[in-house]
Formats: sequence, C-alpha cells, structure tokens
Amino acid sequence: MKALTTCTDPGYQEPAVPSRLDHFLARYLQDRRDLPFAYLLLKLSATVLPLAVALFVPALRGGAWWAALAAFWYLSLLRYKGPFGLMLHCTSHRVLFKKQYGYLNYYIPWVIGPLFGQTPETYFVHHLGMHHAENNLPEDESSTMFYQRDSALGFLRYFGDFFLLAAVRLWGYLTRRHRLALRRRLLRGELAYLAVALGLAWLNLPATLAVCAVPFVVSRFIMMLGNWAQHAFIAPESPDNCYTSSITCLNTPYNHQCWNDGYHVSHHLRPALHWTEHPRSFRQNIQIYIDNEAIVFDGIHFLHVFCYLMAKRYDLLARHFVELRPIPRTEAQVTALLRARTQRLPRPELVAA
Repeated sequence: MKALTTCTDPGYQEPAVPSRLDHFLARYLQDRRDLPFAYLLLKLSATVLPLAVALFVPALRGGAWWAALAAFWYLSLLRYKGPFGLMLHCTSHRVLFKKQYGYLNYYIPWVIGPLFGQTPETYFVHHLGMHHAENNLPEDESSTMFYQRDSALGFLRYFGDFFLLAAVRLWGYLTRRHRLALRRRLLRGELAYLAVALGLAWLNLPATLAVCAVPFVVSRFIMMLGNWAQHAFIAPESPDNCYTSSITCLNTPYNHQCWNDGYHVSHHLRPALHWTEHPRSFRQNIQIYIDNEAIVFDGIHFLHVFCYLMAKRYDLLARHFVELRPIPRTEAQVTALLRARTQRLPRPELVAA
C-alpha cells in the first residue's frame, strides 16, 4: 500500500511569456486553459488528416502507401489516441470555441474524430445523454454492474454487447427518456459516418478499411476498456454513490497526457469541472473520500487496472492502493475490499432494491 503523497498531476500555470500564437489561439477559445487542445488540434490537422487523405490518392502505391499507413496508424492508434480521446471528452463537457466561432466546435467530432474511429455525435450523446445521466446504474446501457469485473470472459461479453448493439440500445434509451433531440443527433452522426464510409469503400476499399474500419474497432474497444476499469470497483451496498462506483488514479504520466482523466470520481461528481482543477478538488475534499471509503491508486492508470484485473493480480493493485484511513489496513484486508467490489451485481435483486 501507499500513503498519500505530493501531487505531480498537472494543474494550470499561466505561461510567464505567452507566445504570439498563444495570444492568437486564445482569442477563439472559451477558456484560455484549453490552449493545449488548440495545439493538439493543429498537430492532428498537420499530420493525421493529410496522411488519411494521402491513403486515398491513387498515385500513392506500393511501399510509399504502406509507409503512409504505418505513420497514420502510429499517430491515430498509438501516439495521439489517448490525448485525442480525452480532448473529445473534455470538449464534450465544456465547449472549446467561443460562441461567435461556434462553427469550429464541429471540427473535432465531424472532421478529426472519424480518423480516430469516433462516429460524429455518438460520443457526446452516449457520454452526456446517458452515461452521466445514469452514472453506471441499471438504466445506463454501458453499465459495468452486471458483469464479473475481474473476468476476461465477462469483459468480452461486455465488449461484444457494446460493439454490436451500442447504437440500438442508446436509441432505445433516448426513446424511453423522450430525449428526441439527442436521438436525432445520434442518427445523424451514425448515418453520415456509414454513408461516407460506404462511398469511400467504393472508391478505395483498402484505404477505407485502414482509415475507417480499423480505427472504429480499436476505438470501441478502448472506450469499453476504459469504462470497465473506471467502474470496475463498485460497492454493492451503494452503487449509486460516485465515491464507491468509480476510482481515482494519481501521480501517473497518463494524467499529463490525457488531461487528468485519472480523477474519475471527481469527474462524476462535477462533470463540468475543468480538467486542470481535478487535482486540487481531490485534495480539498479528501476527507469525503475517506468517509466514503473511496478507492484511490497511485502510480498506475486505467490500463494497468484493467490488466491487473484480467490477470487477477490483486497483489499488484494492493501495492498501488492509497491508504487514506488513519489506521492502515493489511494487504489481505485491502485485497478483500478490492475483490468485494468487483463482484457481479445480480440485476433482479438490484432492481428490486
């Protein structure tokens, strides 16, 4: 186990001497603290976007085509996968560009997003229209509650359900909740993506598979892996409590690369809180985390959590567990706590309760 130590996760620090480009970009942004997003968009527009276009150019053949594909996959599936995905997440909660430049807010979900396997509008509709509204409870169609969360077979079932039926189930949820505007956005994005993908496949099938199909599959897998790890530990007696239905991951390079995504409890408590404020909010409210027996890890992120769970390495999870209580627990006690919170919750009993 670990003790709570000094925070190394990123907050906001005003540049001592802002550059001319800083000043120029900040004119368009709702919040100056989101300048890193503007710079990331510039990088993606200068690399991933032209590489994707190049793959459809008939003159690009042979080794040159494969080299462009390798570069595209490296950037979209590895180098920028996490930063883009969590930028999409942050800008779904907090609009990036000012109202007078509102048309620019379509650039992320409609132009850059599809290059990372994100169908336009679907992420926003799913994440804000359902996941946060239901907080991983039974009405959340992506809830982890009813799966054994340290089981590889359980995760494969979870991923399969989402991959094959996500849009259908989300449509059904929005219909039940009478959220028709969100349902229209879902339909618009899914149909537009499908139409463009079919049109591109007619022009160049290999490039379409590389640019559309592969990132789509990888994106859905990564999203489900992340949600699984974020909501793997659920207190059976209080699944509706944000402190006991998610986790916090501190002091990891992942938080620097992916905009403090490790603070998932804090995010569910205050979804609109700016990403730079989560570390401070966590420290200011530490007693509430203690009182609610929230699970906090230090030095690992959600991928570690997922892999350790799939291997049932509770010893490694316990090694990174942050003991917030004044009276330390033994490794056996921490392991028992973690195991208890990964157990599948029977749907009939939970609904009846």
